[in-house]
Amino acid sequence: SLSAGLDLAGRFLFAILTLMTLIANLVFIEEVFYIYRKIPSSKRSILIWVNAAAPVIATTSCIGMWIPRSTMFTDFTGAVFFAIVIHKFLLLMIKECGGQKLFLRRFENGHFKISTGPCCCCCLCLPGVRITRRTLFWMKLGTFQFAFFRPVFMFLSIVLWTNGNYSLSNLSPEGAAIWISCFVAVLTIIALWPVGIMFQQVRILLNCKNIVPKFALYQFILILNHLQTAIISILATRRIISCAPPLSSSARGAYITHQLLIMEMFLITLISRVVYRRRYSELEPPECVTGEDGDNKQDP
Repeated sequence: SLSAGLDLAGRFLFAILTLMTLIANLVFIEEVFYIYRKIPSSKRSILIWVNAAAPVIATTSCIGMWIPRSTMFTDFTGAVFFAIVIHKFLLLMIKECGGQKLFLRRFENGHFKISTGPCCCCCLCLPGVRITRRTLFWMKLGTFQFAFFRPVFMFLSIVLWTNGNYSLSNLSPEGAAIWISCFVAVLTIIALWPVGIMFQQVRILLNCKNIVPKFALYQFILILNHLQTAIISILATRRIISCAPPLSSSARGAYITHQLLIMEMFLITLISRVVYRRRYSELEPPECVTGEDGDNKQDP
């Protein structure tokens, strides 16, 4: 534990950050009770998963801050949880449209715009893809593969680490870290692409559901938990972040990352409570397109 070597200011900082983590978890627990009381059962699970992203990352960061030796386990746990949240957020957008059947009915003559980030944002000439049950399946598969393979790579990394073959400071081609990191990066990009495509398709329709602020919060968590962490890790590996005994450069980089994530996830948790708190009965999406009166019995 690092707490034994802290001065008064350090102990005060640790206490404040730990309090932030506790408050974030209490806010989330209160939000869970609200979801169970006010939200239809078909949406409860997805909303709880999405809202849990920030408190879980704050908790894993707090544990990593107090117990530096657990950093690898806490970072991987947060990353795996958010991999599942990426898939859940795609399902959330479909669910807010009334479910898969109503989504396909509403957009049966439409096309997905695939020239969007992070894969094809520069390829504006790409044709649209017709919205069908098959294309929707492939989009779900694109996010599900990351939720499935991220824990697999986590388990492999921990096994190699215990054997001394995995180290984030060793990025040579002979090391396992560089190859696992590259595979995870490719899988991440593949998973983020369907979410971006779906958001472009439904953002106007779900404007009454606050989908833009919800997507922005999702993007903030993604950037802070992945991009920010990767940048600080690279700076620490290159010794740009200097060591501060008893902390090495890499340990100090992880130490900084955890403190930043706790503060950032605390703020995102509070904002999420405001964004997701609105009554869903007042924000139902428009009825299905006219001319389908014979199918009204299938409307939600």
